[in-house]
Amino acid sequence: MNGWQGWQWMFLLEAVPALLVGVLTLFYLDDGVRDAKWLTDEEKAVVERAVADDSAHRTVHGRVRDAFREPRVWLMCLIYFCFVMGQYALTFWMPTFVESTGIDGNLAIGVLSAVPFLAALVAMNLFGRSADKRRERRWHLVIPSLMGAVGFSLSAVWNGSTALSLTALSVAAAGVLTCAPLFWSLPTAFLGGTAAAAGLAIINSVGNLAGFVSPYMIGALKDATGSASIPMYVLALTLVVGAVAVLTTEKQVVNR
Repeated sequence: MNGWQGWQWMFLLEAVPALLVGVLTLFYLDDGVRDAKWLTDEEKAVVERAVADDSAHRTVHGRVRDAFREPRVWLMCLIYFCFVMGQYALTFWMPTFVESTGIDGNLAIGVLSAVPFLAALVAMNLFGRSADKRRERRWHLVIPSLMGAVGFSLSAVWNGSTALSLTALSVAAAGVLTCAPLFWSLPTAFLGGTAAAAGLAIINSVGNLAGFVSPYMIGALKDATGSASIPMYVLALTLVVGAVAVLTTEKQVVNR
């Protein structure tokens, strides 16, 4: 239509609502607790006390440069990079992984590719509720990360069986995608003030570089080795590194 390809229209249709909502947000959202017209004075006081109490436990405040100088910010970058490696591998390559087990036809591949993401939907809710109930963060990140590593490894071992490979990919997706929402409890536990804005931006920027590295790494390894198993083992190792890095974080800080 109008000389545009379908993917170009998709990008436009996805971008327009986001741009509109972004502009509306500037006029709709209140700048602070005191400006919130939908809260009573008593409610505002309660929220302000809660925010002050939460901020008191954060150890990194101050200027933007303080975030760059904080070693824990760069540790968070490493952890998030490892998790995003697994996430983008699933997002970009899931149909290829399914097809490599011997499945033919776009419809069949598309339907089966959705199964691991349904497993992830269940796992994300279960782990999230458990982490909040127990006020524990580290092991609720380590376990899903290791699940992802095991899932990727088994999918390589069971590549000749559609059922077994799909089961392994479901375990991988359940683990890897669960890490995403739970991860952000780590940096927000010690970052505060202006340093929080800068620190979260650094972590997000560096971590999401894996979105470029992961798909290209998988393709390059498949071309170089002629095997779809080697990239799986590399992804598994990356997730193990992320899990070990999580264990080096401070227990008293993140378990809140």
